[in-house]
Formats: sequence, structure tokens, C-alpha cells
Amino acid sequence: MAAQPSSTDAAHASNASVPTTERVLNFGDALALWFSLGVGLLVMQVGAYLRPGLSLPQAAGAIVLGSILGAGLLAWVAGIGSKHGLSSSALIGRTLGQRFAVLPVAVNVLQLLGWTAFELVVMRDGTRTIVDHVFGVRAAWVPVLATLAWGALLLVLASGRMIGLVRRLVSRAAMPLIVASLLWLSYQFGLKAWQQGIAALWARPGDGSMSLLAAVDLVVAMPVSWLPLVADYARYGRHAGATARGTWIGYAAANIWCYGLGVLVISVSPADIDMLSTLLLAQGGLIALGFILVDEVDNAYGDVHSGAVSSNFLHNRWSIRRAGMTLVVLATAAALALPMHALEPFLLTLSSVFVPLFGVVIAQLAPGLPPHSNWRWGPMLVWLVGIAVFQAGTVWW
Repeated sequence: MAAQPSSTDAAHASNASVPTTERVLNFGDALALWFSLGVGLLVMQVGAYLRPGLSLPQAAGAIVLGSILGAGLLAWVAGIGSKHGLSSSALIGRTLGQRFAVLPVAVNVLQLLGWTAFELVVMRDGTRTIVDHVFGVRAAWVPVLATLAWGALLLVLASGRMIGLVRRLVSRAAMPLIVASLLWLSYQFGLKAWQQGIAALWARPGDGSMSLLAAVDLVVAMPVSWLPLVADYARYGRHAGATARGTWIGYAAANIWCYGLGVLVISVSPADIDMLSTLLLAQGGLIALGFILVDEVDNAYGDVHSGAVSSNFLHNRWSIRRAGMTLVVLATAAALALPMHALEPFLLTLSSVFVPLFGVVIAQLAPGLPPHSNWRWGPMLVWLVGIAVFQAGTVWW
């Protein structure tokens, strides 16, 4: 027989509303959490994709517009989750019906498994670059050991409580170090841009390999990838409005900063050097990169926790803790063989599924919760049509 959920996990099961007495996260907690989740080497690397297709002014416009729009959607869903104390999977169940919701929630578990593996790959590659730079070791065992080490740390975090991680580690300890690292890297590469001539870099045209609309889509894709997760944290928010504002400001600021830093780094660096090596070569880059690399752990943990909550929705005999630890093991195994290629199509495919879905969630649940139902045919049809329209838009425009 499968193990029954512990009392702690049962209190926060994916279908249950979090009691008002346990909604303890305030505006500052939400801002710190989503700023931290918005910062990452992966975001910088995706930001680098905007060059050389776009000029710097075009890239800046796409980053600001896409970040505000994407984080706005994130905040809207966060407000709904906080208002009702419900997880993302529970919101999907109320929108589409409990039975049909199994399909998107299962897709969410698979995509979160993929995102966790991608985060482990980023941490693995970062560790390998640091070891090569500091010790000159390029042995084949380094990335394997790095993947296993980061996976083990993630496994320890998955065995604990999410609230403690957010309030103690992210809000109080990690936030100042992350901001300091970003400020230092921005100063270093801003200085390089100044030395190369900011006016010349700003006036340099793009090569046209990426359209402005595609660039905005790519920027929106990063915050949108968190849409199926945001309510899993927002349901612990004390006030819906404060939770939504903290989520919006925190994530938009981080997304703009990291996408912009990625564009800046790739614009002032030689074409034959990768981003991780470029960051390391900057003065103080080793320390800054190390802090950002450690911060990547909470991104991976965010995927694991929400994947576990969604797994609990699908099979409530598995506790959230047990499901999370299982996902870590599977993601670590996948990361041992996973390359970084095909990331952009992966992000855009996720957008095509979850942007229409949470558009329907917002439309259905913003006015209030509908009664429980197994099948809600109207919202189901709108979601499926939305996916088709989204895919058609990427082809035609």
C-alpha cells in the first residue's frame, strides 16, 4: 500500500484551500521569491539569443514589453491563487473540471520535470566552467559529479518545507547576495560597453534573423513558464493584492535585468567564447557567478515543489514530499545526458499550452469560484481553440 500523506503535507494537499491562519507570506516575501526565481544563468543565456538578430534598442524594447506583459499575467494568477488559497492544479480543476484537468496537470508535471533537468544542466555546466577556470581540470567525471552533487542538494531541499525556504533562505539571505552579484556584473560589462563605445553599440543594426514579435514572444515565454506554478506559492499569501504586486514587481525587475545583462554580455564579448566563460573572465566574475549559480538552486526547487503539488493532484496517495523527492531523482538522471540545445522551441511550446489555459483560468475565476464539476465543456473548448490560434500565430506572424 502506498504511504499516506503526513499531517503536514495533508494540510497543504493540492486540492485543499490553505487555511487563513497559515497564509503567512507578505508583499516582501512575494517580491523576494519571484525576484529570486526570475534571476538565473538560464535567463541570461536566453537573453543572449536576442543578439545579433535585433539591434540593442529593439532588444531593450522587447525585453521591457515582454517582461511587463509576462509578469503581469503571472501576478494576475498569483492574486487569484492567494484570494482563494488554492494551488495551480486546483485552479485548473475548477476551470476545466476535475476529470479533464488531469490532462494539463499531467503535462505540467512532465514540463516541470524537464525544467528541473534543464536547471541541473545549467548548474552542471556552470560548475564545470568554474572547475576548469580555477583548477584547470577538464576530466569527464567533473560534470557527472557536479550533476549528482546539485541533485543531492535539491533532494535535501525537497524533503523540507517550502515556507521555511522562502522566508529564511530566499528573503533574508539570498536576496542581498543576488542583487550584489547582478550589480557587479552589470558594472563590469557596462564598463566594457563604455570602452567599446556605447553609441556605436547602440547604433549597430541587427541582422534580421529574429523579428521583434518573435523576440517579445521569447521574453514572455520565461515568466509564462511559471504560470502553472505561481499559485502553488501564492496560496500562502496573506493578502491577494500584496501578493500580486510583489509577484509582478519582483519577477518583472529580475526578468528585465537578466535578459538585459545577457544581451549586454553577448554584445561586448568575442563571438568565439561562451557566456559562462565570459562571466568568469570579468573582474570578480568568479564570486558573482558562484552566487548566481547557488541561486539557481531555488529555481530548480520551485519546479520540484510545484511538480510535486501537481503530482499530488493526480495521485493524492503520494505525499507532496515523496513526489518531490521522486521528481528530483528522475530529473537528475535526465540531466546526466541532457544537452542545452532546443531550449527556444521548448519555451515557445510551453507558451502555446499554458498561455491560453491561464487566460481561461483568469476569465473563469477572477469573478469568483465556480462550483465543483468533473467536466466544464465551454472552458475546455476555449482552451483547445486557444492552443490552435497560438500555434497559427507563430506560423503566420
